[in-house]
Amino acid sequence: MKKLNGPTAMKFAFALIAFLTSLSCSSSSLDEQAAATKNKGTLVSPKYNRNSALRNPLNGWVMYAARTAQPSHWDQEFYVPDLGKRVKALEYASAGYIRTSWATLNPSDGVYAWRDPNSQIAKLINGALERGLPIAFRIVVDGRDQGMNTPQFVFDAGAESYLENSSFPTRITPFPQDPIFRQYYEKFIEALAQDFNDPDKVAFIDAYGFGKWGEAHNVVYEDPNTATGANTEALKEDVLDWVSTLYTRCFTKIPLIINYHRLIGHPASWGSPNANSDKLLVKMINKGYSLRQDAFGMTDYYQSWEKQFAKTWNYKRPILMEGGWITSGTHRYWTDPSGKYREGHPEDVRQGEFDAAAEAHVNMMDFRVGDTDSWFEKTFNLVQGFISEGGYRLYPDQIYLPETIKSGSQATISHRWRNMGWGYFPNNIPQWNFKYKVAFALLDASGQPTKIFIDEQAEPSNWLKDNPAAYDFNAQVQVSPGNYVWAVAIIDTSKENLPGIKLAVNGDVTSSGWLRLLNVKVQ
Repeated sequence: MKKLNGPTAMKFAFALIAFLTSLSCSSSSLDEQAAATKNKGTLVSPKYNRNSALRNPLNGWVMYAARTAQPSHWDQEFYVPDLGKRVKALEYASAGYIRTSWATLNPSDGVYAWRDPNSQIAKLINGALERGLPIAFRIVVDGRDQGMNTPQFVFDAGAESYLENSSFPTRITPFPQDPIFRQYYEKFIEALAQDFNDPDKVAFIDAYGFGKWGEAHNVVYEDPNTATGANTEALKEDVLDWVSTLYTRCFTKIPLIINYHRLIGHPASWGSPNANSDKLLVKMINKGYSLRQDAFGMTDYYQSWEKQFAKTWNYKRPILMEGGWITSGTHRYWTDPSGKYREGHPEDVRQGEFDAAAEAHVNMMDFRVGDTDSWFEKTFNLVQGFISEGGYRLYPDQIYLPETIKSGSQATISHRWRNMGWGYFPNNIPQWNFKYKVAFALLDASGQPTKIFIDEQAEPSNWLKDNPAAYDFNAQVQVSPGNYVWAVAIIDTSKENLPGIKLAVNGDVTSSGWLRLLNVKVQ
């Protein structure tokens, strides 16, 4: 055997020591990993569901209905070339939107059409609810474009108003600061809340409703022919304060929405941002309002001010969108300054709306009357794209659970959650007040929870895309010995801890919404 010289022998010795040390470290590391896994319990990794439309609150597509529509409207079908079949828009929607008038809902003093099951509007509302679709409202009072949106009895009682064109004598618009107008409007909203302050029925309410189309701009406070504008700012703020106080007092359980607009409440629709717009909107938000804009994809209208405002409030308040251009014949959308929309190609506008929605991180998009067909027939990839990417999609990707435990002892549950959508889960809005909680349960043989454990530290409104949130939770297992199944859900604490949010998972889910995870033996 060839002998090693001194330097070579030293190099070999050092290499041998390093090798043995690495083996020792690797062995130790593996032992530590095994111990950690044993202490954490058994790993369960629920499989993510990317494509299913989940009918969750303040999330997903909104299906619109004209105020004169029949209940069969909710069953409307569209042909989808990508699927080679017809589908119901309802299957992809989380809410049904009815933009209607005060006069329709309250035709005479003390008479409320939704309480008459034979009225057209009651049939439309009930048709949505019977199909499991919660409704959303916008109630319009301005009469300049759509006719008598405020009931005649209000004017007969002496409410001040403005008639823009004498050739259309029924197109009367009330002044929202008028005391007689307010008296009857308050009575109406209070009656509406008696029946619709119910989150099982109502998804959200556009809780302003003044200005053209109720969009919170071009609001009339005085006759434009004689107004000086000196009182405009005071009137704007007074009306916003009054109407927001009314809605927040009456609708304590329903998300309330305000259009974020650079001319919020102003007697104009176009122009540079008003200096008070930010302040007025922040007042509404601080009183509990969430956000909406009705001009997505309309690039000369949805401008840098609106984009920046949305960015400021991302993940603090949910944002809902409506497209600005009507592509079914009303608007010349191909004149949009972006230059991206070709005449005869509504799919270009749909793409523009989708891109703007992604930039604003919106939670809800619109299937508007007249434009819904183009979503399904020409851009179904965007319909599915928003389901997969938009709003919030919550699921636990890792949960460590014990398979055996002694009754009366403490179980440590390590769990990690992901939100795969660009929006957020708005558990923080005042009407919800953090009512949704992560909970684990021990299910009995019939699938019913024997014991529910709520992790108060796991807050879903903090879960944002690409930022998984991990928690260690200790649960005191006080149940009789026997065989159970671990399960998880996001529960609604206002409804006796029933599961309230559909998780984006493929797995064994009970009829009540608990996701089964792992068998466990309690000794």
